Amino acid sequence: MRNQLSIPVTVLALLALAACGTEPGSGSGDGSVRTDLPLTGVQWSVDSVTVGGKKTAAPAGAQVEITDKGRAQGNYGCNHFGADVKVEGDTVTVSPAEMTEMACAKDIQGFEDTLRAAFSGKLKAKITDEKLNLTTEKGDSIALTSERPAPLVGTTWSVNSLLSAGTASSLPAGTDKKAYLTFGKDGSVQGSLGCNTFHSTAKISGASITFGRLATTRKMCPGPEMNLERELLKVLHGTVTYQLQHRGLSLTAPNGKGLAASAAQK
Repeated sequence: MRNQLSIPVTVLALLALAACGTEPGSGSGDGSVRTDLPLTGVQWSVDSVTVGGKKTAAPAGAQVEITDKGRAQGNYGCNHFGADVKVEGDTVTVSPAEMTEMACAKDIQGFEDTLRAAFSGKLKAKITDEKLNLTTEKGDSIALTSERPAPLVGTTWSVNSLLSAGTASSLPAGTDKKAYLTFGKDGSVQGSLGCNTFHSTAKISGASITFGRLATTRKMCPGPEMNLERELLKVLHGTVTYQLQHRGLSLTAPNGKGLAASAAQK
């Protein structure tokens, strides 16, 4: 397993999910290949990777976007990545990638290694309706589906990293997918801090959100979950700034504490 590192937010910003791009059109309905659906400017969620005939389902959060500026960026399942890319007809050539080095669960790390190896070199692209299939020269393949942007309100945001003084780090061991929050149309917010559930008010104005006093349950949980809860309580307090990027959300408090979250898979 990789050592846990703090990754500068400026680096994450370069590798994080891009802001909303061009949305794909709907398919023809007959399963025909759409040659007019662009590869670029679309957020592609990774469904699975097939190597040597063995298909492996992707973890939530694995995604790819190919920008119109010659970059591929996204998330391997835990770590963010970025790489130069060239699109010529139905051929996509991906250069060696840079990536963050956050510690990941063993199974996710295995998937990351598989996806990183497959998403490299020359790939043949085939688009059917809103599905993309990338095939390597060895015959291995990556299956992806286009995703629409997630709105701030009404989306369940799953916390995936913590921010502090300009750096981001992975969650305490064993707390993945345990913390989440949802903003309601009525100005409410509710969710889980990793151990206890909470609800409060949330006034959204411009690029800021003002939280009311949180009402929480009072359970005692294992150390890592309580540590995560204490960190999140430092963020969900008073007025914070937020940034929404396609299916990613970050909240940053005046004290420099913050969180990064992604839209939960339905």
